Amino acid sequence: MSRSLRAHLLLISVVFIWGATFVLIKDALRDVSPLLFNFIRMALAFSCLAVVYRSHWKHLTRRALVSGAVVGFCLTMGYQFQTAGLRLTTPSKSAFITGLVVVLVPLLSAIPFLRRAGAHAPRWNAYAGALLAFAGIVLLTTPAHAGFDFSSVNLGDILTLGCALGFGLHVLALAHTLPRVDYKQLAMLQIGFCALFMAMSGPLFEHPWIHWTPRVVIALLIAALLATAAAFTVQSWAQQFLPATHTALIIALEPVFAWLTSFVVLGERLSLRASAGALLILAGIGCTEFLANAIQPTAHEAVPLP
Repeated sequence: MSRSLRAHLLLISVVFIWGATFVLIKDALRDVSPLLFNFIRMALAFSCLAVVYRSHWKHLTRRALVSGAVVGFCLTMGYQFQTAGLRLTTPSKSAFITGLVVVLVPLLSAIPFLRRAGAHAPRWNAYAGALLAFAGIVLLTTPAHAGFDFSSVNLGDILTLGCALGFGLHVLALAHTLPRVDYKQLAMLQIGFCALFMAMSGPLFEHPWIHWTPRVVIALLIAALLATAAAFTVQSWAQQFLPATHTALIIALEPVFAWLTSFVVLGERLSLRASAGALLILAGIGCTEFLANAIQPTAHEAVPLP
């Protein structure tokens, strides 16, 4: 099996895990405050990676530490907004709004210093995709009787938009750092700095509390070991061998997996209006990724490792 095919299959598996955990975490948040859940999750994941990659500690460089801090900050932003928003909205809506990351990435790439060296500026389809996705968000997050009254948007939906921005910056930060930093070190350091930033920011935005129930323990273990430690290691490895467009399209499957899981486990159904909004978001993603895109190099092709 080629490295490219293996990278595709492994990244799809990671995205499935991310999509499935929306329901799991939503249920667990009945017994734990959102930001405390995030901190425990990241602390457990970092502890696991610190042991698995213990041989890498003595080879850490200043570049690796700085890169890990930047990527970890973006990851913190994404997860803090996402988990706080998930408590106030539904798993499927949270996942579809989070999926906007693949539209935000090309738009953010219009800013020269955010764009990886050798990458092309966004084309017309990126802006068209953003408009389609924005229309989809309006339909998905506003009730039918409210028309287009934005005062009716759920606070959880707004927080989740902040999450999409954070994850978009995370993708761009990875694109900048992966060619120059070993993926194992980057996977470990971004989770470590993420846990540190969460420990600092959590008490500022909530009064942490937890009831140790089986669903909290199970959710923490699955989220920490599978959806964080293993998943971000796999993502860091896979993005070395996949073009950016392929990675974005695979990540776009996350809301689909989340909705399927929510439908099977919770019986959650989208209304006709919300379904149309979800389809517009996917159409925006497809427009951004399929139409008129120049071929993007992989991380190995873009910048050789020193």
